[in-house]
Amino acid sequence: MPSPRQDQGLEAQHLAQAHLEAAGLHLAQANANFKVGEIDLVMWEANTLVFVEVRARASSAFGGALASITPAKQAKLRRAAQTYLLKVYGSRAWPSCRFDVVALQGGGPQPELQWIKGAF
Repeated sequence: MPSPRQDQGLEAQHLAQAHLEAAGLHLAQANANFKVGEIDLVMWEANTLVFVEVRARASSAFGGALASITPAKQAKLRRAAQTYLLKVYGSRAWPSCRFDVVALQGGGPQPELQWIKGAF
């Protein structure tokens, strides 16, 4: 059974996915887990494969949701994305890719949502 924190994370991910789908993106995979890390959402925007990191914070103390994506976290996401591409495409040509962040700030059912395309 998921913990309350895991439930909050899943809810944030569902809100982010709904927002991105409303903007025209299409889900390829959610929660792509690998030994090197996890990718919250893998989505398509036209011919671009988008790796999405979803971050949610109830308060802006300690910098908030965006500040929690450190250079170490970015490197981990890059390794996970490379693993995903190797698994799905192998030695075939890889599609154009980018890393986006969806940050949700504040508690309650309608947190402030910020979508940053090409975040890193």
